[in-house]
Amino acid sequence: MTDRAALLDALIPVIRQAGNVILDIYKTDFDVRGKDDASPVTEADEKAEALILPALEAILPGVPIVAEEAVAAGNIPDVGERFWLVDPLDGTKEFINRNGEFTVNIALIEHGAPTVGVVLAPALNRLFCGAVGVGAWIEDESGRRDIAVRTPPEAGVTVVASRSHGDATALDAFLAPYKVAELRSAGSSLKICLVATGEADLYPRLGRTMEWDIAAGHAVLSAAGGTLTTIDGNVLSYGKPGFDNPHFVAKAQ
Repeated sequence: MTDRAALLDALIPVIRQAGNVILDIYKTDFDVRGKDDASPVTEADEKAEALILPALEAILPGVPIVAEEAVAAGNIPDVGERFWLVDPLDGTKEFINRNGEFTVNIALIEHGAPTVGVVLAPALNRLFCGAVGVGAWIEDESGRRDIAVRTPPEAGVTVVASRSHGDATALDAFLAPYKVAELRSAGSSLKICLVATGEADLYPRLGRTMEWDIAAGHAVLSAAGGTLTTIDGNVLSYGKPGFDNPHFVAKAQ
């Protein structure tokens, strides 16, 4: 399967099934463990990833899959010009704190760039989909509708920042040149998607992230007409050694 629109159609039931698995665990008194890097992990992360990986193999047989929990277990495939990036539960801290702002993320990377992405916030019933050259849309309680970035209003930009991470001093310095109308806090890859839907204009990330944290949102944002670059405005590529990202900024324009 090479058609990006068809890929999105194939991914939607997969990500929704993963979301249902996560919500079933979200309703229970689940356990939290620490990984080697001290980040938290739950049964929800692991069960969602176990569902997603074979489904992706069935959709695109033989295409390498880089998935967060598999990498943590030492299963790191060699990636080429085309591979998947999967974060089965982005915003584990949000999940643990039960604020609903956690997401499931699946992205296809082609030639170093995310071209197809789906992001599901299961507790919020919001599904963001995008493919470069196809377009972007959201599915929620109101149905499906196209999304696009907005022109920042004259009153100033709406900025989204991390709920669980962040350096307030560095953020203030970055935002100094901007006229800021509102600063919102949000969790997980939702922040990128809020820029894609026109609910926000700017998301600077001045802390550590991994490629699987942002690839799906990046694809949705690109399909919606926005950009995600390094802080210096350079291309942020995927498939880097270690899969960690530099600081970046997601923008409406």
